[in-house]
Amino acid sequence: MNPIVRNILAVIAGLVIGSVVNMFFISLNGSVIPLPEGADVSTMEGLKESMSLFEPKHFIFPFLAHAIGTLVGAFIAARIAASRKMLFAMLIGVAFLAGGIINVINLPAPGWFSALDLIVAYIPMGWLGGKLGMGKSNS
Repeated sequence: MNPIVRNILAVIAGLVIGSVVNMFFISLNGSVIPLPEGADVSTMEGLKESMSLFEPKHFIFPFLAHAIGTLVGAFIAARIAASRKMLFAMLIGVAFLAGGIINVINLPAPGWFSALDLIVAYIPMGWLGGKLGMGKSNS
């Protein structure tokens, strides 16, 4: 396969699979840790209004979703990429970071969560996913 096509497919696969993993963890949130009484997270407006009811435990799964989604997406990108594997893994980290920044702007989450999420869940997980995806090779 043409290396350019393979690298493009690596990024697409990383974004899609990372997003699926992210949504999987988000979907688990209410069933593993019950939402606060009166919280409606079925719409963006309901989520915004419910955020003030959330306790720290309610942010565990969103953080895991962001971190593990980025990790898996970066891993997939690094595994598939024909060359510059870490670059493509980090592209996934940056893309997910952009989504995280949009979330921070749009959702009134506590500052500690926003900081933790933006600092730990994206670029470090992109790097780690890239390292794991590269295996023993250094390309």
